Amino acid sequence: MAYSMRAALQHLLILILCLQTGGGQKKKENLLSEKVEQMMEWSSRRSVIRMNGDKFRRFVKAPPRNYSVIVMFTALQPQRQCSVCRQANEEYQVLANSWRYSSAFSNKLFFTIVDYDEGADVFQQLNMNSAPTFMHFPAKGKPKRADTFDLQRIGFAAEQLAKWIADRTDVHIRVFRPPNYSGTIALALLVSLVGGLLYLRRNNLEFIYNKTGWAMAALCVVFAMTSGQMWNHIRGPPYAHKNPQNGQVSYIHGSSQAQFVAESHIILLLNAAITMGMVLLNEAATSKGDVGKRRIICLVGLGLVVFFFSFLLSIFRSKYHGYPYSFLIK
Repeated sequence: MAYSMRAALQHLLILILCLQTGGGQKKKENLLSEKVEQMMEWSSRRSVIRMNGDKFRRFVKAPPRNYSVIVMFTALQPQRQCSVCRQANEEYQVLANSWRYSSAFSNKLFFTIVDYDEGADVFQQLNMNSAPTFMHFPAKGKPKRADTFDLQRIGFAAEQLAKWIADRTDVHIRVFRPPNYSGTIALALLVSLVGGLLYLRRNNLEFIYNKTGWAMAALCVVFAMTSGQMWNHIRGPPYAHKNPQNGQVSYIHGSSQAQFVAESHIILLLNAAITMGMVLLNEAATSKGDVGKRRIICLVGLGLVVFFFSFLLSIFRSKYHGYPYSFLIK
């Protein structure tokens, strides 16, 4: 009799546990379904879902979740003066729209954004002190180091972001950009301007054979290429970087693997100043004018070469740690 009672109690306990487990699983499935439905509704209204601290914790951090989330942490308010954030946001919108309106769109990936002025607590929770930052929150587990996009090295072009997302989620997004006719219009205007100038000067085209003009044009191309303008065009780096904590703006990137647009402009000006110094030194050596004037030109040219070449070496030293050479400026 006692044995029968114990067996009955055991069966009853097992039944209760099964019912509780089943009820908990059902509740979990209902919660997941509600979260996915809500994310899909938001995504149907806007390709990039804006989130504050509460939404981020509920729909991105808290389980259950069977979808991946790409989050852009940024500071878009005008008082933040983050021009890089605005440029990165434009590329992010292009990428999110490409995903939202593609035939492969599903509820396995969502694009969201957290602005510092709407979710400062999220920045503090993640110990984040710079913007913009792109992070991937996987469907299962915590984000790993590779789930943070290396913006400083790769840039923030939509194509680069799409490649990173494909590596992290196996979701391949083909980027579609809205048509931009500014380049075509600019080229047409340039051709029209040159054609009009040649037509007006059709009886006197000696300026075409001006060696100085062609030399200046060639130097402009050389300066543009050696300063990294082509790299900027391919990678799309930010113009500069502003630390949101102290407001300090960096125009020189601290790594040898990346650069800012402002940095390439600085290098261009330094190369131009060094070239000007060499031209003045050549002029002082080859001209047959007044000796005193030639001496002044020589000193000015030497000063330009020495000072700006020293400045150029100091920039190399700051980027290539361990660079052994320096001159005047360290």
